[in-house]
Amino acid sequence: MSKPPTAAGMPDELQRRLGVSDAVVIGLGSMIGAGIFAALAPAALAAGSGLLIGLAVAAVVAFCNAASSARLAARYPASGGTYVYGRERLGGFWGYLAGWSFIVGKTASCAAMALTVGSYVWPGQAHAVAVAAVVALTVVNYAGVHKSALLTRVIVAVVLAVLAAVAAACLTSATAHAARLDVGADATADGVLQAAGLLFFAFAGYARIATLGEEVRDPARTIPRAIPIALGITLVVYTVVAVAVLVVLGPNGLAQAAAPLSDSVRAAGVDWLAPIVRVGAAVAALGSLLALILGVSRTTLAMARDRHLPHALAAVHPRFKVPHRAELLVGAVVALLAATADVRGAIGFSSFGVLAYYAVANASAWTLTEGEGRLNRLIPAVGLAGCLVLAFALPLSSVVSGTAVLVFGAAAYGLRRAVTARRA
Repeated sequence: MSKPPTAAGMPDELQRRLGVSDAVVIGLGSMIGAGIFAALAPAALAAGSGLLIGLAVAAVVAFCNAASSARLAARYPASGGTYVYGRERLGGFWGYLAGWSFIVGKTASCAAMALTVGSYVWPGQAHAVAVAAVVALTVVNYAGVHKSALLTRVIVAVVLAVLAAVAAACLTSATAHAARLDVGADATADGVLQAAGLLFFAFAGYARIATLGEEVRDPARTIPRAIPIALGITLVVYTVVAVAVLVVLGPNGLAQAAAPLSDSVRAAGVDWLAPIVRVGAAVAALGSLLALILGVSRTTLAMARDRHLPHALAAVHPRFKVPHRAELLVGAVVALLAATADVRGAIGFSSFGVLAYYAVANASAWTLTEGEGRLNRLIPAVGLAGCLVLAFALPLSSVVSGTAVLVFGAAAYGLRRAVTARRA
């Protein structure tokens, strides 16, 4: 059995300052981000008129993952999320593989969010703006998680206001027609599943609540409440926005839209709203990036404590009570990727890694006993199967690259074990 979380009162313990509302806001800031501004068009291209079915499939898998994560987080309220759950329930290798999947996948997602900021703020200098955004938000996180939570509240409020304006403009427009919601013969099972995998990218932020297990007050109560609340709010928002955009553009028009929400308000005859939507998209991407850096650094901290990553990264700042070395390293790697990467490749690669991460979470939840607050086992079973199906329904390039990185991580784990055994 691996070592337990850091004991209370130790110098490297993170400070518990976040309540239910803070945790919900961090989850919303992670989910209601750039995904809803960007994922609808490629999802519509894949699913056609079956887009809303794809959204429903993604929501079901997300609910199962959220339920499993909430029970596990209450049982193991330590930084690291599924890295900790897999380690404790399935063994060291599966915890490591989950942590590896999360760090690699979400680092790519950080780069994608940063590039989204750049493309909306200054398209001609997207990479430069992306790097600047990463540096700025790394500084915010370094100054303390409570400040991050306060900033996330503002970002969530702005994004929700913009999405509400888009929905109102589209649903009240004379160009809106409910018949555009009808499901036709173009909706295939393969297309719907690929759309669900793409839309799942926009749901995946609730894990950020679990990775903050050492920083919430009364985690056994706070985490199981915060995760489903954040997920439920997000699902309602996404459904309303998707319906609003579809009734104006239709599935074919949505599939061809370069900027779906901006294009939808123009089609609704509210051109003045389009620049506001662009600002909202940039703010949303910043919110996602803020929470992503927060979560990746906490998983890095947990893996460094167990020496799966350099132990120096396990340090916690004596004043700010954050894993400052992990945050600086994550910020540096994301800045490098943001300066060089392609946003589409980053999103596909990230989706595969995140689905692998949640597959381990559901497998871990399956092992809980009744005395440990076990879920109805249908929930983790559906979640595990859903994660695997959606991961392998992604574009082939994402599947190949994602599998290769997981194999590389597994090989690194095996090599470390072999070296350790030889030294012993």
